[in-house]
Amino acid sequence: MALPLHVDVALTHLMGRKRQTLVSVTGAALGVGFFIAMAALMQGFQAFFIATVVDVAPHITISDEFREPARQPAVAAFPDGAVAVRGVKPQDERRGIKRGFAIIDALEEMPGVLVAPSLQGQVFLRYGATERNAALVGIDPRRELAITRLEKDMVAGSLLDLETRPDGVVMGVALAKRLGAATGDRLTAISPAGVLRRVTVVGLYRTGVTAFDDGMAFMLLKQAQILQDRANVINRIRLRLDDVDSARSIAARIEARFAYKAESWQEANEGIFNAFVIQNAIMYSTVGAIMVVAAFGIFNIISTVVFEKGRDIAILKSLGFAEADIRRIFLIEGVLVGVVGALLGWAIGYALVAALASVRFDLGGGQGAIQNDRFYLAYSITHYLIGAAFSITAASFAAWLPARRAARLNPVEIIRGAA
Repeated sequence: MALPLHVDVALTHLMGRKRQTLVSVTGAALGVGFFIAMAALMQGFQAFFIATVVDVAPHITISDEFREPARQPAVAAFPDGAVAVRGVKPQDERRGIKRGFAIIDALEEMPGVLVAPSLQGQVFLRYGATERNAALVGIDPRRELAITRLEKDMVAGSLLDLETRPDGVVMGVALAKRLGAATGDRLTAISPAGVLRRVTVVGLYRTGVTAFDDGMAFMLLKQAQILQDRANVINRIRLRLDDVDSARSIAARIEARFAYKAESWQEANEGIFNAFVIQNAIMYSTVGAIMVVAAFGIFNIISTVVFEKGRDIAILKSLGFAEADIRRIFLIEGVLVGVVGALLGWAIGYALVAALASVRFDLGGGQGAIQNDRFYLAYSITHYLIGAAFSITAASFAAWLPARRAARLNPVEIIRGAA
């Protein structure tokens, strides 16, 4: 099957300068390949981090505080007056979520929502001469199984062991290691209220998140209330949603209804997500720079072809080719380089991702940090399509200026000049 005339002429021009064409195609291919590999690496880690956070922490946490401080009576009485209130000492009041269990009942009526109460406070854990400060969370183990994935991270014991051991405590492996404790060991827990209790380690977990593994412990809600001297008090209501991405909007609705601060998992990790935005910007900038270099190579080869093929252009115009036809020929040359570069880039990208997937690390068996023995990679057809779009767009743009110049050449002046 014969090729269309425009394509045939474009291929003839490109094959006449094989070395320059190969260099231009290689530049575009490397840009596409490195983009695919970088996107797989960066977005793979981001997806892993988000999945880890979503698995370990609740999707929404309602706390016993307000996003804005209460307005003072003088300010409320004279909202438009020249009133300044300074040095107001907060009133001593019993902290906790008022009508907490009524709020829980209301939240449980929402579709796709699982709810669990908790009481969180600081505690000193002592084992022999070793002391460590930790955040102690009083929980209902059955509800906790529904709102977090902590149970699947248990390396010893179970959260349900708290039901059979009222004095039991579950902690991260990193915290236990710092204390020198193991399952079955009895510790002394001392709260800021001055209450002292003997507790037994009944379970250990490793989530891979330092804040959890090195600084948190869990016990029965009733026992935590006794230890904190806060009978029947909860200061956290934690929610898990069927639709993870709706956490921010649902948190806003809950806060508007009950006034207590409701923090979604997106808000809690907003600083990290901002870092991800910067990371992605760096990735696209790097690939963009590679494609700009490749575009200069394409511009150079097509400009050279235009310069060398002046007589051919004059003959084509004499045969009846319009300016649009000439322009189309040289644009096709650029697009061909971009398309071939994209296809080769797909192969390079696939090979690079496969090579990264085969890399293994020896992390030394450390505890308390997000760990794996390999790269986190995201496989997506979108990366290949974006890479191809980069390549074809850069090639087309690079070919546009020399194509315009070729279309404007005057065949009479070319033939006179040659004569």
